[in-house]
Amino acid sequence: MNQPAVTSRRHILKMLSSMPMLPLSSALAGSTALLAACGGGATLERVSFSSMAAPSLADAAAMATTTVGSVMTTTFSDGTSADFELAYEPFFITGDEVKNQAGGKILAGSYFDIHGRPIMDTTGVGPARQYFSDSPDGTSLLEIKRANVRGVKGKPVFAVVQFEYTSLAKDGVTSMYGKLPSPIAVLTLDQDQKTGKLSLVKYHNVDTSSVKGLWITCGASLSPWGTHLSSEEYEPDAFTAAGNSQFKAFIENLYGDAAASADPAKANPYHYGHMPEVSVNPDGSGSIQKHYCMGRISHELVQIMPDNRTALMGDDTTNGGLFVFVADKKNDLSSGSLYVAKVGAGFSIDPADAAAPLTWIKLGSAASAEVKAMAESTLATDIFERFTADPADASFTKIAIGGKFEWIKLKPGMEKAAAFLETHRYAAYVGGSLGFTKMEGTTVNIQDKVAYSALSACRDSMVAGNAKGNVPGNGIGIPTALSAGAVMALDLTGGLKDEQGGTIQSDWMPRNIRALIIGKDLAAPDALGNTADPEGIANPDNLKYSEKMRTLFIGEDSGMHVNNFLWAYNVDTGTLSRVMSTPAGAESTGLHAVDDINGWTYIMSNFQHAGDGLPNAVAATLDPLIKANYKDKFGAAVGYLTANPNQPDLQDKDGAHMGRYRESERGHQR
Repeated sequence: MNQPAVTSRRHILKMLSSMPMLPLSSALAGSTALLAACGGGATLERVSFSSMAAPSLADAAAMATTTVGSVMTTTFSDGTSADFELAYEPFFITGDEVKNQAGGKILAGSYFDIHGRPIMDTTGVGPARQYFSDSPDGTSLLEIKRANVRGVKGKPVFAVVQFEYTSLAKDGVTSMYGKLPSPIAVLTLDQDQKTGKLSLVKYHNVDTSSVKGLWITCGASLSPWGTHLSSEEYEPDAFTAAGNSQFKAFIENLYGDAAASADPAKANPYHYGHMPEVSVNPDGSGSIQKHYCMGRISHELVQIMPDNRTALMGDDTTNGGLFVFVADKKNDLSSGSLYVAKVGAGFSIDPADAAAPLTWIKLGSAASAEVKAMAESTLATDIFERFTADPADASFTKIAIGGKFEWIKLKPGMEKAAAFLETHRYAAYVGGSLGFTKMEGTTVNIQDKVAYSALSACRDSMVAGNAKGNVPGNGIGIPTALSAGAVMALDLTGGLKDEQGGTIQSDWMPRNIRALIIGKDLAAPDALGNTADPEGIANPDNLKYSEKMRTLFIGEDSGMHVNNFLWAYNVDTGTLSRVMSTPAGAESTGLHAVDDINGWTYIMSNFQHAGDGLPNAVAATLDPLIKANYKDKFGAAVGYLTANPNQPDLQDKDGAHMGRYRESERGHQR
């Protein structure tokens, strides 16, 4: 027998409210479709987020864990709305035992050497244990055609998660930052088709031996063709790497050989500082390649524009630049041209000020294989002559790099090697504006043709007259530092020519830069130890934009906020809402907004190094709570935001009010 059509708005909203694990705006599609089916014809007009209060010691437990207190409101064209209470759902805490690809067990976030052997931590007392990361970072959620993974009951969805570093060895004293090869994992997730809930089925550690391991993988993005674009930030300085204890330890751990750092073929700094790309296979495994042609910089992440060729890149360093790579072919980053921006007059971090113009210097064109071959056969001293003190020789050019000054001279015929292996030095040498500090996450608003870039802190090389790398005349010279940082907006256009007169083959090039949102430094710490105003952003890092929600999501990497926050900024209303708080001392990482996977919308979010650097005002109270929650502070969460529907107080056509419905919070951290 045919079922009667559902025509009651009250009945429809009741159906929506009964969905137990609704991730965000699947409700948007579902509710508008159902409302239209009953003859209402209502369409989604906007999405907004209520702003939760910052946690305080009045609820110390909330400060010591991931806390979500925001409600997402969807408003429709007929004036009705629906509310969805947000919550956080972790897949795992690093160090948990989870199922691997072969059906056995693996530690989440664990480290392996280039031969696939576990890297063991023998420090301190007690038995050795395998290292695992407390710092998950860049994450991509994606689908694969013809995916087939045993154990999936709904539909298979995959998350690629990279682990930036681990902070300390198990003795709690020995720093391990940058001393271990960064792992990347593919998570096979089971997407429940009734609720949208994602459940971990399998964990696959990607073999990175073919790219000689990975160095400090930070932010990440999803390419339009469905691959995970990773990063290698803080590229090791090829002039000083031989004496760099961090780099030597990295090589020794990578190869499982204390003598490896003395082997120039293995301890080659030019192997690192590039753009890794991970492809997920239908069985939930993954493969990796490294693109050597996108510039060797402090890669935070890249944002691929809708032409599937143009990549806007974050450069997380002092004396960083704004770089763009334009690929020769769509969906293929293996060859192309590299550009650096030159900032014109009027650069400002005051949102009330006009945008400063940008022009572009072409650094060169190359294929990845070509640059890799140069990396295998070229030393830094083959490219530049270099002094760290003024040689009193006019044939040398003074540049700033990493907050310090050098004098360099390019050797004949080494332009291409300089452009792609010594990108920072060469970009400064040819006149690029290498004056930004910590330019981190970047994302794009396609409809408005605007990109967003995070300046995590505006200080040092950005401040006029500052001895730590400020260069007069390079266009970047703000009057005073803003340690809390800023989010910048860049208008995008086509038809630009580079400074050499060549046409840039992209319709998505930044033509200017202006401040959109800024933080506020405090003159003195507040009662909790915050040194930036907790009612605004501080040290923005991860940025992701949702086209459907018209919302820019901002994750913090802040020592200025005791708890780092995830914010939602509505680009139409200018409303900034605090959505989530990470554990005190932790950084908000892994941000990825996905508008549609099988009709569901997700916001991925991780955190790293919980309990790090707690101010005295909170340390005694929070440190034991964080240790209890996260494996003595060695563990960190990988997960996503969910939305539990609340039945809204709506009035339907017969004048009756809808009663409120509160979904149970099974399994959620609140």
